[in-house]
Amino acid sequence: MQRLRSILFFLFLIVFTIPYAIACIVTFPILNRVRRYWFAVGWCRTTMIVADKLCGIRYRVIGRENLPDSPAIVLSKHQSAWETLALPALMPRPLCFVFKRELLYVPFFGWALGLLSMIHINRSKGTDAFQSVVAQGRERLAEGSWIIMFPEGTRTKTGSRNKYKSGGARLAATTGAPVVPIAHNAGRMWPRNSFMKFPGEVIVSIGPVIQTEGRTPEAVNADVAEWIEREMIRIDPAAYTSAPKATPEATPRT
Repeated sequence: MQRLRSILFFLFLIVFTIPYAIACIVTFPILNRVRRYWFAVGWCRTTMIVADKLCGIRYRVIGRENLPDSPAIVLSKHQSAWETLALPALMPRPLCFVFKRELLYVPFFGWALGLLSMIHINRSKGTDAFQSVVAQGRERLAEGSWIIMFPEGTRTKTGSRNKYKSGGARLAATTGAPVVPIAHNAGRMWPRNSFMKFPGEVIVSIGPVIQTEGRTPEAVNADVAEWIEREMIRIDPAAYTSAPKATPEATPRT
């Protein structure tokens, strides 16, 4: 039965995403920046509702009181595709994703993404790429958006973690924007690299703001890694019964 539900959800994504992307491309030229974003978030919200109804993936958010009323950089655990569509729908401000510019060439999805105010990385530029991220980041923060990054870079298997890269912490320290750390257990219900979706409750935990002014990126990164990994153990203890203490330099499990 769950396989059938997962198949139906996959078919929904195909049938729903293409016309929604076309609608974005058609309407975005007549909408301002903020309205474009919230129109696109409609796709995220609808997909979350269908994931609940078809696959039984519910969610609960704790720590909303920690969200600041100011520019911020969100650094989140990365376990699945669920958080990439859920966090824009859950956060009170527009989120600006940092992604490689090759995604802009993906038919429909990438075309619509290119019409939003995101941060594009040209990896071929090497060290100059980060300076471009900082310049674009300052603009997005000034516009009132929050920047979101996944410090582990790639999706991690439930119960494991990758090395916490310092890019997000460097951006935060450079701009002086505070960091909002987020932990979640979405990988339980929506595993990485898996077609199957499983019923259950995703717990999204928003941590206390981590200040960055006058601090080194290394110190900020250490605080982010420590809080997220400690919170992961709290919200999903069964997955971490034998996990070693987390550090920002921890290597991925094999």
